[in-house]
Amino acid sequence: MGSKNKLKRFNQNLTFSNVIQPSREELVEQRFPLKGKWNKDFFKNDNPIVLELGCGKGEYSIYLAQKFPEKNFIGIDLKGARFWAGAKKSLKKGLPNVAFIRAQIELVTDLFTACEVDEIWITFPDPQIKFKRTKHRLTNPQFLAKYKSILKLKGFIHLKTDSEYMHGYTLGLLEGMGIVVDYSHHNLYTNPHAPKEATAIQTYYESIYLKQKKPITYLKFKFPK
Repeated sequence: MGSKNKLKRFNQNLTFSNVIQPSREELVEQRFPLKGKWNKDFFKNDNPIVLELGCGKGEYSIYLAQKFPEKNFIGIDLKGARFWAGAKKSLKKGLPNVAFIRAQIELVTDLFTACEVDEIWITFPDPQIKFKRTKHRLTNPQFLAKYKSILKLKGFIHLKTDSEYMHGYTLGLLEGMGIVVDYSHHNLYTNPHAPKEATAIQTYYESIYLKQKKPITYLKFKFPK
């Protein structure tokens, strides 16, 4: 994508009512006004909040928002030029239960307060295979601790990825931590009993992986009390 197109999308994001772009300073200094007040001040309802981390174009957020109007969905990604498409599409469709945040996922505990989130989707994250980059892996122990702190009791986390390495790493980590795995499969679309919520929507990149006969893995888990 050219720099002109990126700049155009950044400028349009500023005009979208469903896009929030807090500064890093605002978050780390605990000055973000929506933290703990997403239901009251943004969505104006008490419906469950579902996050899509590393949302890209926001395909899951939009699809799930249409399917579950009784829930609120928030896509988070640092690359605003990516979720521009999702923000624009959700406004065009008149979806009041979708929002997008431009922020680093490591700051998720500065965006939400304890027990404010009901569910989390992590879709096709960078597996960060090199050892030096494990601190950026979205299912490492540090990130899991952050998710646990903002999730309500019994809140589920979904991990869908084309990386068998990421799937195996996360599964082993969860087992070692005594975390309950509700569902696990290393080749989701070959399982006739796969959860519909995991197979009903395919991202742009997922459709490409499937055409290449690349297996898609899926995990659904929750933290113990």
